[in-house]
Formats: sequence, structure tokens, C-alpha cells
Amino acid sequence: MARAMTRTLPKIYDPAEVEPRLYRWWEKRGFFHAEPDDPGEPFAIVLPPPNVTGGLHIGHALVASVEDAMIRHARQSGRNAVWLPGTDHAGIATQNVVERLLADEGVSRHDLGRERFLERVWAFVGEAGGIIQHQHRRLGTALDWDREIFTFDEQRSRAVREVFCRWYDQGLIYRGYRLINWCPRCHTALSDIEVDHVDEQGELAELRYPGSDGADGVVVATTRAETMLGDTAVAVHPDDERYRDLVGTTVLLPLVDREIPVIADDHVDPEFGSGAVKVTPAHDANDWEIGQRHDLPAVNIFTEDARVNEQGGPYEGLDRFEARRKVKDDLDARGLLVGVAPRTHSVGHCSRCRTIVEPRLSDQWFVKMTPLAEPAIAAVRDGRTRFIPERNAKTFLAWLENLHDWCISRQLWWGHQIPAWYDRDGNIHVRRTDPTPDEVAELGLQRDPDVLDTWFSSQLFPFVNLGWDGEVTDTLELRTWYPTAVLETGYDINTFWVSRMLMAGLSMMGDVPFRVVYNHGMVRDGEGKKMSKSFGNVIDPLEFIDRYGADALRFALLRASTAGQDAPLAEEWVEGARRFANKLWNAARFVLLAVGDTAPALQEPAPDALALEDRWILSRLEDVRTDVDRAMEEWDLGRVARSLFHFTWDEYCDWYLELAKLRTGDEAQTADGDAARWTLRHVLDQAMRLLHPLMPFLTEEIWRTLHAADDATTIQLSPWPAPAPSRRDAAAESQFAALVEIVTELRRFRSDHALPPSRKISVIAVAPPARRALLTGALDGIRRLSGVDDWGFTDEVAIGGPLGHVAVDGADLYVPLTGLIDLDEERARLQRELERARGELARARGKLANDAFVSRAPADVVQAERDKLAEWNAVAERIGAQLQTLFGE
Repeated sequence: MARAMTRTLPKIYDPAEVEPRLYRWWEKRGFFHAEPDDPGEPFAIVLPPPNVTGGLHIGHALVASVEDAMIRHARQSGRNAVWLPGTDHAGIATQNVVERLLADEGVSRHDLGRERFLERVWAFVGEAGGIIQHQHRRLGTALDWDREIFTFDEQRSRAVREVFCRWYDQGLIYRGYRLINWCPRCHTALSDIEVDHVDEQGELAELRYPGSDGADGVVVATTRAETMLGDTAVAVHPDDERYRDLVGTTVLLPLVDREIPVIADDHVDPEFGSGAVKVTPAHDANDWEIGQRHDLPAVNIFTEDARVNEQGGPYEGLDRFEARRKVKDDLDARGLLVGVAPRTHSVGHCSRCRTIVEPRLSDQWFVKMTPLAEPAIAAVRDGRTRFIPERNAKTFLAWLENLHDWCISRQLWWGHQIPAWYDRDGNIHVRRTDPTPDEVAELGLQRDPDVLDTWFSSQLFPFVNLGWDGEVTDTLELRTWYPTAVLETGYDINTFWVSRMLMAGLSMMGDVPFRVVYNHGMVRDGEGKKMSKSFGNVIDPLEFIDRYGADALRFALLRASTAGQDAPLAEEWVEGARRFANKLWNAARFVLLAVGDTAPALQEPAPDALALEDRWILSRLEDVRTDVDRAMEEWDLGRVARSLFHFTWDEYCDWYLELAKLRTGDEAQTADGDAARWTLRHVLDQAMRLLHPLMPFLTEEIWRTLHAADDATTIQLSPWPAPAPSRRDAAAESQFAALVEIVTELRRFRSDHALPPSRKISVIAVAPPARRALLTGALDGIRRLSGVDDWGFTDEVAIGGPLGHVAVDGADLYVPLTGLIDLDEERARLQRELERARGELARARGKLANDAFVSRAPADVVQAERDKLAEWNAVAERIGAQLQTLFGE
């Protein structure tokens, strides 16, 4: 009698229907929200805040997949888990976008003025903002959206101002005239970490500076000839005998006819060029340091647009690169250009607009880094914050130990305006509140027009996300979730962001902001290449979600991920993850059909009521659960994905389900059938819980259907599978391993001899007593899965007629062929197959013997040909063995 079915899944899994429906339900029910007084050990993660007007790229998808897996696992494990979202106002990036939009209208920000320009930016943020939040929802992120913040909202603005004022009061923030990185396109200062250095083909020009006394003078080498207009010295190494007599004399700076000294400084490399270098303190960081040591003047020769100013004399108004050509031409005309040679050197570019950065002297605001860095160094050294992988701590510490002061002022309008005013006497007033109109009038106050570096506000993220704003410094959220459990981010922003959060957290909160820094790598294409529009290999995660579903993309990303290493991704891997989802869906449909409405009445069977395959799959489940738990503790999500993939696909679906089908048909209303049904259901339930952090949509839909769950019940709040060490069964695993090997080999035998599954075979097994005992326990499954009608053990084979031979571990299996196959036809078939295999072998060997093919064809094509050669060689050997066994050929 058929069992009634009230819980069903559609025949086809449709992520486009399932995923948005489940996410709306999750949000409506508040499953992602946590309160500080909820039960469980606190566990918090902050989402690295994406730009408010940004869109989801494949790197965001990896971040979201990893962090979502962490937070869901924590929640299932009974922790009071919260995942804190937010967006970054992204000063330069957002202002650049709006300025480009204005340029299309023929308007500049200066035409509008600051107030109206900021109105346009806020309007743009209101229109374009929110896109990436919607895209994160499509990925299935379990973010506590009720706690979302914006780094430029009112509360965060109070926090930023308080930190600035507090550090200023402590002497950590100061205003100074120093050499900074300047972007001539963005018209703003940049910190060192906002400058990307790229090796480019340039030149090394050798210039002669005549002696002031009419002597030959000295030859200097430079990669930037135009900056000689700002030279204030020539430097040589103090131990360089070539220039001992020149030190202390002066040379005449060509083109501007300025007399400059020759000095000795240890920084000079005697092996570089001529061993003498020009010193331009206003336009080179190293030269600035030399200038400070020798009290040299600094002559700034460039405007904000990187054009030569009035200090450049006849070159005034020229672009820096035009000036470079003109200076060389004029020196050459005077016989002072000794030579120009190609040279590859590192050139700094603005990380936002890619313009070549110009070192420039400027009045800016700075943070003293050494007093902040020292506690951060100690926190990493003593393990209060640790890195995964551990090797990243070494480079992180090396960077912290060599920090320069941080330039935090930006010549922008969009951002946190510096809370400093200047009175008519030039005094600085840093204030927590704006001055009153009376104070402004009395003192003649004018506010500093600059804004703070975006990283100044984002460094506060771990504690401002929990309610800290300077006025409020103690909240239940802070007491519960600070420090956060883990910061998950790319290794490429350890210096940009991680270091600043660590320093700010220790300074403001007295404790580290996170216990663990988990570094993921960069997502690359399937061949390991960096994704780039110029390479044409950029992956749009939203397209993949449309095509394959969010779970498939997430699983493919996680399966390829290892902490600290780049993660390769190819479309076929996402497609494979979708096939995995379909496999699980179909397995669940079978389980639901097999279990039907008996589920509530199913009781866990007694151990002696379990069949071999039941004991085996339960033992394997416990082994996999142990491995997954260990991998989760080690933050190894790639291993989690690979372990669960192998278990659910290769063991549960491919082997256990096949045997269970034979015990759970409509006619199998027996204790044995119920044992199989209970095992089917239990293992599926546990597998869905283990897989949920990686594939939340699919597992939720299957698990809820399996349990006929009500509207308030979700898998993400179901308990994580508990240890069950008594389930481990070494004997069952050993017996089942024998079953798998024998069934696999007998199926291959059938395929080799073109025997249909309906054709039953007999097997005579020769095996020692111990092996016989092990195989006896597996015989029932072997018979059912490999179509064996009759099985017998013997010490030696004594049967007339041809025998097929199958060798397995610890046994030899013989299959009588009389009446099973037509021997003449079989010989002809095998010979045809052998000729085909030899032909393919010859073709593959010919291609690989062709040097032109091997050297010019793509590496993957050549490897594919080598793989074909190995495959056809194995086929030919197997057919040859069959001919030898059957016919002595």
C-alpha cells in the first residue's frame, strides 16, 4: 500500500523562485536580528563596509559567502551571533562620480559652491545608494539589517568628531607643512596607502651641473629631469673618494642659475648613476629627509595641477611632462645633457583615478602613528589579535614598525569636515561643537575647508557600529559584542583598514576590536589569472546568480577558498555546484517519497536492527561531522565544502540511496524498511544542517519540507549536529569499502563485456578465511547492486569453460561465461575496441610528438591531449588483459 504524501518538493529545483521567497520570509520573521541579552556566547562580525554607491563584484561575493558561513554556523552552534552591516561614504570615490556627472552637464563643483554641491551628492547617494544592500540580499546574507549604519550618518559623525578632538587634545593630531602625496587630478592629498606603485618604463637622464668656479662640476642622474628646477643641493656618499674634494663647494644649477651646495649624506647610493644625486626636497620623499638633515630650503615648482609655477622661471605654465622634454632639450643645447637611457622604475599612481602622484609640500593635518602603533604591535605579538594565516602577522608587524605619520586631510567637499577653525590671528581652535555666530564674529573664525580621509571614519567601524559616539561610550551592545569575534577581509587591506581599526580600537576602547583577522585571497579566473576588463575575464556575480542561483555561486567560491590564498573561479565550477544542488534536491525528493507520512512515527532503530549500509552511512556521517567541526574551528571553509560534497554526493547519494531504494518500496513495510527510512531521514536532516552555512537557500527549503515546519521554524536556528562518537563503526566501514570495490569492479566487468543490468551473473570467490568473513557481511548489498544471482566461496576454481577474472583487495572473483556471452562475438568486439584504442593512442602520440603543437598550443589543450593519451593507454591495457584471460591472446 502506498504511503500518503503531504510533504513534497517540485520536480525541478528553481533558485529564481526559492531564493527571493525565502529571503523575504527570513527578513520578515527577524531571524537575522540579535539582541545583547539573547542567550549564548557572544559572536560578532562587522561586514567590511562597501561604498555607498557601489555595486557587487566577485570580491564582495567571496567576502559575503565566507562571513555568512561563519555567522550561520555560530548561530546554529547556539551563540548569540550578530553580523553588523554598513556602508562607507567613500569620500574621493563618491565625489569623483558626482563631479563626472556634473561635467556632463557642463558644470563644476566650484560653479555650484560647497553647499549646493553637497546637496547634489546627498541626492545622488539617495538615488544610487542601497543597490549593494539589495545585491547582498540576493546572495542570502544573514545580516542584521536593523543595525545597518552609514559612516556619514549623524551618530557616526559625532563619533568621528570626538576621536579627532580627543587625539588632538592628546597631541596625536597636528597640522604641519610637510611633503605629502598629491593627486593633480583629484586635487587632494593622499596617504601612502592610497598610492599604488607600478613598475613602468621610464628613463634615467644624466645632467651636468657646472662648478661655480668654472670647473667641470658634477654629473647627476635622475628619472625626473624637470624637477631639477627645484634642486637645492647635490648629494654624494661621505665615503665616495671620487667626490671628496667637491663636498663643501657649490655648483651652478643650470637654466635657473642658482648656486647650490655639494653635501655628503649616508642615504646616497654610490652605485646609482654617477654616485651623485640631485636633491629636491619639495618633490621627493627621500630628498625631503636629506633636506631636513642638512637644513636645505625646499623650492616648490608645481601648482596643484602639476604645472610649473613661477619658481620655474621660463618654464612656468608647462605641464610637468612637457617641462621634462623642454628641460632636456635646453640642457642638451647647452651641452649639459650627458645622456638619457631607458630605465624601469616604480611610479606612484592615485588609487582612485590612476593619475601619477606628485610629491608636494603642503599644509596638512597628520596623525602621529608611533604612539598608536606600539600598543597594536603588542596586541599582535601577545596574541590578543591573531592572523589566519599566521604568516600574515609578520608582514603586518613589519608595516606597523615602519609607519610614517598619517596625512588625514583631504582637499574635498564630500566627507567629515575637519572640526577646526582659524581666528584672525592664525590660531587654531579644534572644537567638539560648532562656534556660535557671536564667537565667529568676535574671533573672526573661519572653518578649515578640508575633510578627513575616508579611512579615518571607517577605522572606527567595530565600535561605532555598537553605539559608541563619544557622548555614549557604554552600551549593552558594546559590553556584549566588543571585541568582535573575527574580522574577515582581504589581505590587501591589512594596512589600509585592519591596522587603523586595531590602533583606533585600542586607543578609544582600551581593547582590540577583533580577536581574529581572517584573510581571504583575491578571486582569480580558473587559470589563476587576475580578473581584469583588459583580459576579458571579469565575472559578474549577479549574472551567475541569475543563471545558477546564489547557493551555487557561494559553494563554488567557498570550495575553492583557503585562508590567505587566492581563490580561482571558473563558470564550469559554478555550473558544477548547481548540479550538486540538483543532486541534493533529487535525493531529498526520494527521501520524502520513501518516508512519506511515517516520519513522525519513525523511531531510532536498535543497533542490531541496522543493516550494514545503515551502520556505514551513520559512521561516515559522524566522521564527516568531526572533520567539519575541526575545519570550522580552523576557519577552513574550503575543507568544509569539499568534505560535505564528497560525503553527500559520493557516499550518501551514490551508494546509500541506491541500497535504501531496495528496502523502502511500497511493499517494504517491515522493521528493516523502517530502519532504512529512519536512516535516510536522519542523515539528510544532519547533512542539511551541516551544509546550511554554505548553501542556505537549498538547505532551508529541503529541511523545512522534511520537517513540515511551521512559519516560525527555520534551519538556521536548529541545533548544529552534536557529536555522536558511538556511531563510529570501523567494522562497517571496512565491510562497506569491500562492497564498494567489488560492486565497482563487477560493474566495470559488465561494461567491458557489454552485459546489460538485467543479465544476472554468478561469482566464484577465492579468498582467505578472514576476508571471507568480512565479505560475507557485505554480500547482500553486493548482490543487489551488481546483479549477482549466485555467489560462492571456494579454495580453488575447478570449473570447466571460460572464466572472467576480477581482482579485488584480498580476493579473486571468477565469473563463468558459458551461456553468458557469445565467445566468438565477444572476441570480435574486443578486437574492434582494441583497434580503436590503438588508433586513438597513435593519434595522441603523433600530436604530442609534434614540437610545434606542444610549444604553441595553449597549455590546457596540450594537457588535455596528454590526459587522452593516458586514458586510451589504460583502455588498451584493459582490453588486452581481457583477450588474454578469455582467449590467451
